[in-house]
Amino acid sequence: MDLKVPIVISDELTEDIIMSTGSLNLASGEINRIEYQDYDAVARGLPFESEAYEFTSGTLSNGGKDVEFRVDVDKTTGQYSVSASELLEIKVRAAALFAGVTGKALLASADAAAAPAGAGESRPRGSRTGRLH
Repeated sequence: MDLKVPIVISDELTEDIIMSTGSLNLASGEINRIEYQDYDAVARGLPFESEAYEFTSGTLSNGGKDVEFRVDVDKTTGQYSVSASELLEIKVRAAALFAGVTGKALLASADAAAAPAGAGESRPRGSRTGRLH
């Protein structure tokens, strides 16, 4: 399943920031459909080709909240992407920020889903389960 989300991309040069938009595939980490804002890539070349190029970052936004992340640029192909570890971090941070879901809540819902029906009903209230909370 391909889930693509719109992002803002910032190519940072020594004395300039070139902004663009793109589409991040949350399954593969590939970034496509990059459109530069107020920048003529045909006349000036791609930002990462400049000697002044430093790094690229991306921002995923929802409801006035932002998740910023590192973007990798393959200078040979011009492909923008996000590494697998960075992609996982984006998903976790986005869930926490946008949906208010915490790691503890995710664990609790996973434990509840894994428990057999009726489990816990026979335990006296306040009994220890052997798990750390």
